[in-house]
Amino acid sequence: MSTRKASGDDEVRIENLGQLVEPMLQGEKPSNRWRIGTEHEKLVFKTSDHHAPTYGEKGGIRDILLAMREFGWEPVEELGPDGTVDVIAMAGDDGTISLEPAGQLELSGAPLETLHQTCAETGRHLTQVKTVGEGCEVGFLGLGMWPDKARADLPVMPKQRYSIMMRHMPKVGELGLDMMLRTCTIQVNLDYSSEADMAKKFRTGLALQPLATALFANSPFTEGKPNGFLSYRSHIWSDTDPHRTGMLPFVFEEGFGYERYVDYMLDVPMYFVYRDGVYIDAAGQSFRDFMKGELPALPGELPTPSDWWDHLSTAFPEVRLKSFLEMRGADGGPWNRICALPALWVGLLYDENALDAAWDLVKHWSMEEREALRNAVPKQALGAAIPGGGTLRDLAGDVLDIAHAGLVARGRLNSMGDNESGFLNPLRQIVESGKVPAEVLLEKYHGEWDGDITRVYEESF
Repeated sequence: MSTRKASGDDEVRIENLGQLVEPMLQGEKPSNRWRIGTEHEKLVFKTSDHHAPTYGEKGGIRDILLAMREFGWEPVEELGPDGTVDVIAMAGDDGTISLEPAGQLELSGAPLETLHQTCAETGRHLTQVKTVGEGCEVGFLGLGMWPDKARADLPVMPKQRYSIMMRHMPKVGELGLDMMLRTCTIQVNLDYSSEADMAKKFRTGLALQPLATALFANSPFTEGKPNGFLSYRSHIWSDTDPHRTGMLPFVFEEGFGYERYVDYMLDVPMYFVYRDGVYIDAAGQSFRDFMKGELPALPGELPTPSDWWDHLSTAFPEVRLKSFLEMRGADGGPWNRICALPALWVGLLYDENALDAAWDLVKHWSMEEREALRNAVPKQALGAAIPGGGTLRDLAGDVLDIAHAGLVARGRLNSMGDNESGFLNPLRQIVESGKVPAEVLLEKYHGEWDGDITRVYEESF
C-alpha cells in the first residue's frame, strides 16, 4: 500500500468530472519513456523464536527501518495514533521502503528503464535488508502468506490509515483482515502511451492475471497446516470487499477508457481523507458526495487532487489504474521470482507484436469464462482448465514464448550483451516441472519436513 508524503491541503479543488481523468492523462508517455516499477513485500520474523516483531521492540520494525540509514535511506514520519511521531517508511534512490499493516516490509522500487536495472535494484535491497537483519536478529520470508501465524499473533503497525481500514474491513468481507495482516505480494507498475494503449494492456493484463497467480502461487499453509489452496492469498481477495476487488467486467466492454474507470472509482466507497497530518475516517462514504461538498466526514469541503489520488489507491482489483497500470496477481516469493514477474509483463505488454499476440490468445474468452478461471486458480494453479480445452499449464508455454519474443525485440542489453529474456527462466522451470512453488513446499511439508512447519523458515528470502 502507498505511503503518503504530502500534506493533502492542495489549493486546487476538484469541481468537475474532467479533473478526475487528469491522473490518467498525465500518465501517457511515448514508448521511449516507459518505465518499470517493481514492488515486493516480505515477511519479517525474529530468528530466535520466529515471532513477528512489533514496531517498538528492540530489533523490531522501527529499528529495522532506521538501520537502513546506513545505506543512505531517509526516514518518512507520520503522527501516530497515540500522538507520537513514528517512522513509517524510508525514502532513497531505490524508491521507498514502507510498512504493510503487520510489519511486512515492502520495497516500492524506483521507475527503471530495464529489467537489468530492476534486478540490480532488487539485489541491492536484498543485500541491505540481510545486513540489517543480522544486526536486528531478524530474517525474511518470501511467501504469499504467513505460514503459521493467526491474526492474533501479529502486531499492527502505527499507521493511521490502517486503523481506519481494519475497523471497516470486517463490515464488508470475511477475509479482509487476513489480506492486511497475513499476506505478501510482488507487483509491477507499467506505463502506456494513450487511452487505447492503456485499454488494450488493461484487458490483456486482466485476462492473463490468473496465469500470473498460478505461476507465483506460494501460500499453501494457514496456521501451520496445509489450507487446501496453492494461492490462499488469491482466495483471500475473493472475500475482502466486493466493491473494490475482482476482474472488472466493464474493462472488456466496447468503449472502455479513462472515464469509465473514473465512474468505477466513484462507486468505490471511501476509506479516509488526509488533512494536516491526520487521516479522517470516511469509511463507506461517497466520493460523489465529496464532490458536492456533502461528505459527512468533511461537510462543506471539496476534494483536492491529492484526495483523488489517495482514493485511487484504495481499490484492489486484479489490475489497477492510476497514472500507470499495476499488475497485482502474484504471491510474494524469493529473489529470483521477484525479477521474473516484471519480465513476464514487460515482455507481454511493452512490445506491440507481443501485446497483439497475447491478446489474441484470450480475446475470445467470455466474461463468465474469465471469472471461472480466476476462481479456479487459487486451488488448482496451473491445473485450472482454460476456455476451449486444456489447462493453464498448456497456455503458459505459449505466453512465455510471447513474453520471450517481446523481451528480445526490446533489445535492452546488459554489459555482457545479454537481453532481458533470461529473467523468465524461473517461470520456464515451473512450467516444465508442472509444479508451482506452493506444490514444492507441500512436497517438503509432507516429506522431508515431516509436518514440521517451522522448517519453512529455512526457505529464506
